[in-house]
Amino acid sequence: MLRDRRTLIAVAVAVILAAAVAWAWFAPGTPRPAAVATRQSSPARRASEQQDGALPPAANVKLGSLESPKAEPADATRNPFRFERRAAPTSGAPESPGLVLKPAEPAAPAAPTGPPAPPPIPLKFIGMVEKADGSKLAVLVAGEGRSPMHGKEGDIIDGRYRILKIGTESVEMVYLDGRGKQTIRLTGQ
Repeated sequence: MLRDRRTLIAVAVAVILAAAVAWAWFAPGTPRPAAVATRQSSPARRASEQQDGALPPAANVKLGSLESPKAEPADATRNPFRFERRAAPTSGAPESPGLVLKPAEPAAPAAPTGPPAPPPIPLKFIGMVEKADGSKLAVLVAGEGRSPMHGKEGDIIDGRYRILKIGTESVEMVYLDGRGKQTIRLTGQ
């Protein structure tokens, strides 16, 4: 019984394979191998037909149109080396929908780059003293626990700062190298 079953499976597989080969061989629209399908007498003719079968058919080429004179471009004044906007078309034909180009918006001006600004001057303007000759002295303090410093316009304070101008409610100071000009207001302390 086992032998009959194996034989039956082998026969079924052989029938299925034979049907698949016959369908592929005789189905309409399937290309056939060149050896069976061609019944030609000359080898040159067979080679030309094999090439014809391998290449797609040529499109209708109009060689006469290549020899006809070409029209000149309409915009003969265009200079490809000058950058300018093209003039808008003057015809009343509507523009084709599609890609719409918008002019670029101007970019914000870039912040000036360079060395960072010096830190603020850590002095407090606590008052002003006027001498009998009319000259003014600014009284400044560097922090709590330190003694007050004083100086007139042009003097160097704390070895790092120069007094530029002394006013009634403020003093203008700058670092010794001339950068970081600051106005320090009167704090009253």
